[in-house]
Amino acid sequence: LPPPLPLSCCSFEDYKLTTEWLFNHTSHRPKVAVICGSGLGLLADGAANKQTFRYQDIPNFPVSTVPGHEGCLVFGTIEDTACVFMQGHFHLYEGYSLCQVTFPVRIFKLMGVESVLVTNASGGICPDFKVGDIMIIKDHINLPGFAGEHPLCGPNDERFGIRFPCMSDAYSKDLRRLALEAGSELGCSDFIREGVYCMVSGPNFETIAEARMLLILGCDSVGMSTVPEVTVAKHCGLRVLGLSLITNMVSLDYSREEKVNHEEVLQISKMRAEVLQKLVTMLISRCQQSINH
Repeated sequence: LPPPLPLSCCSFEDYKLTTEWLFNHTSHRPKVAVICGSGLGLLADGAANKQTFRYQDIPNFPVSTVPGHEGCLVFGTIEDTACVFMQGHFHLYEGYSLCQVTFPVRIFKLMGVESVLVTNASGGICPDFKVGDIMIIKDHINLPGFAGEHPLCGPNDERFGIRFPCMSDAYSKDLRRLALEAGSELGCSDFIREGVYCMVSGPNFETIAEARMLLILGCDSVGMSTVPEVTVAKHCGLRVLGLSLITNMVSLDYSREEKVNHEEVLQISKMRAEVLQKLVTMLISRCQQSINH
């Protein structure tokens, strides 16, 4: 296998090579891609006819280095809908460029994917949120993007999308509505929210002053992923739904003693995994139906 891609921008030939390798190694032709956040790789367990590839075995793919990210690409079907699951995604704080972080999204586009479901674990900022809530992402704030760390920087390849894509509708209203309906049917309405997700680069959790600033900016939760993949998916013309599991409440109070840690994040992810799996399974079927109709 060729070595992983360098930190510089990926070429169309790089994407093509990886896509052709996958086409040659699987008969699955996914229409829905699910990107699983920290501790949420179990979302792939409900798929039938599974075929799994380790990231390190796929040409050009980066490798997950974070606990809770299994590092596998899983193809399968859910209620006759062909899917692909990323068990773990990539982060700036691992040392990857945003070209590498978002590399799989463009592969999905070339494979024929039409909808992307992104999940993550995040810290709750909104005082009304509770640990274990599932937040449907209605919008995001891209703080690294403000500082020039943006996945669309560099030459634009028109084969993927236009130079200046609109992001005001990054998260599909139709898919958000379907998620609310599915949550209601599953009896989850009490802990399903809608809100604004903010991406920071990490890897440290936020200071109290930073958390207070994010609250003033209108952020409901904060995490270290998702936004680059969503941005590239939107650039590629894919429909996007984002689900954020609130695994901890971000401290806004200097007198508060408890401190967040990654082990707790994984614990809460495990606790809600079954509910999220049912929700995602229902959404995969319905989001494809909504395209067909």
